[in-house]
Amino acid sequence: MLHDIRLAIIVNPELPPGHLANTIAAISIGIGSAMPDLGNRRLTDNRENTIDISSNRPVPILQADSQTIGVLLLRALPKEKDRIVVPFPAFARSLHSYADYEAQFPERDLSAETIDGIGLAGASKWVKSLTGSLKLLR
Repeated sequence: MLHDIRLAIIVNPELPPGHLANTIAAISIGIGSAMPDLGNRRLTDNRENTIDISSNRPVPILQADSQTIGVLLLRALPKEKDRIVVPFPAFARSLHSYADYEAQFPERDLSAETIDGIGLAGASKWVKSLTGSLKLLR
């Protein structure tokens, strides 16, 4: 399945730097756990130093305002087989435990929430169709 996989993370560039970094990191963990073959490898150098790789694919970080990110999320859903959709809703930042997030999530409507970022992984054509007009985060 990995031969035609493209990744993209889209974030709101207006987030403060710490929130931006946290959003990208959390989305990256979500993508990696949903599709472990993206990074589940080790490499050893000529001195026998072994590392876990970060990713075997490029991970472009793109930018869009929260409204555009919300529209992208709705276009990406419903999630189909071999497609990864990892949103970071803004309300998650106010919670201090995953248990609280998990408990509150079923009461929320993602279409009405501010979405700070979204991660996508899937067929190149699908990811490009959603992100082709977005600019790289600078």
